[in-house]
Amino acid sequence: MTDHNSATKRKWLIPAAAIIGLILVILYALGLIGAGDKVEPGTQEIAARPVPPNARTLTVGQSKTDDVQFWPGTIRSRTVAKIAPKYTARIIGIEVNAGDSVKKGQVLARLDEREATASLNEAQARLAAARAQAAQAVADEKRTRVLYEKQAATRENYDAVIARSRAAQANVKQAANAVEQLRISLGENNLRAPFDGIISQRLKEPGDMGLAGEPIVILQKPEDLRLEVAIPNFCAGRIRTGMEVDVRIDALDKILKAKIDEITPQIDIETRTQLVKAALPKTEGLQPGLLGWLLLNCTEEHHAILIPASAVLHYGQLEAVTIVKDNHIYTRHIRTGKQYGDQIEVLSGLRDGETILINNGSPE
Repeated sequence: MTDHNSATKRKWLIPAAAIIGLILVILYALGLIGAGDKVEPGTQEIAARPVPPNARTLTVGQSKTDDVQFWPGTIRSRTVAKIAPKYTARIIGIEVNAGDSVKKGQVLARLDEREATASLNEAQARLAAARAQAAQAVADEKRTRVLYEKQAATRENYDAVIARSRAAQANVKQAANAVEQLRISLGENNLRAPFDGIISQRLKEPGDMGLAGEPIVILQKPEDLRLEVAIPNFCAGRIRTGMEVDVRIDALDKILKAKIDEITPQIDIETRTQLVKAALPKTEGLQPGLLGWLLLNCTEEHHAILIPASAVLHYGQLEAVTIVKDNHIYTRHIRTGKQYGDQIEVLSGLRDGETILINNGSPE
């Protein structure tokens, strides 16, 4: 029985010792036992070394930061013309392609006028018939008036004849207007540019049917350009017309000063965005269709510790800086956040007033 109890005690002794050892290791790692002064969570200081000669230092402190975000958009012209026929006809020729520069009055497309001519002839025939009916109605009105005055026709018959006469005359006016409209349209079988500009899109090809009001080509003015950006409505609420903003054009490798001149009040129900338009200055090489980035801060400014990104040491997934204290240097682990240009935000591991090396401890 004694041997059995001893075996049972030994059986539980080993796991208990393992658990106690694990607890001690965790406490040691947390710096609660076996260490000197406690270091902030997420940081670690390593043995001190003398400051190297010619080392460059920086005393850190809180700095104001703006959470600038980049919103993509497209460069578009303020003046856009959709060149479309006024009547339905087959397209027999398109004289321009996307990207072509055109002058005011230049022919852009030609329409087959045979169908329009047939429509005009038909409308003229309807006008002639309407005029004949109107002439007959006027004659009937005169005869009925004479009979009514002699009391040979009833008032009811007289009123009915007058109504038919007025309707016939109205039909003549309607038919005449249709003829005039078709005659004007027939003179526009050649579609011309209303102003100097650049063809941004060619939507049809010769042989396609040109429908009334449906664009064949789209013409834009190369000047007076704007960046059009869809921005989340929570961010668009911080924008005001007349507000100056920065716009980055990657194709030109430039940042331009722009001014907000239009904010569409309607919110897209699918993307929850609003269309914002920023007027751009005249710039060489700037043209419709280019990609642009609107630089905008959508959050309140805040204060943070910023240090040069080059001062951060990397050990695998760990980040650290070199602390200068009492003419000695220490390596301390830190945690960084967002980068602002060549500066990076330190989330933990540094306090206001501490000094770090900004050339990684290497003399220049």
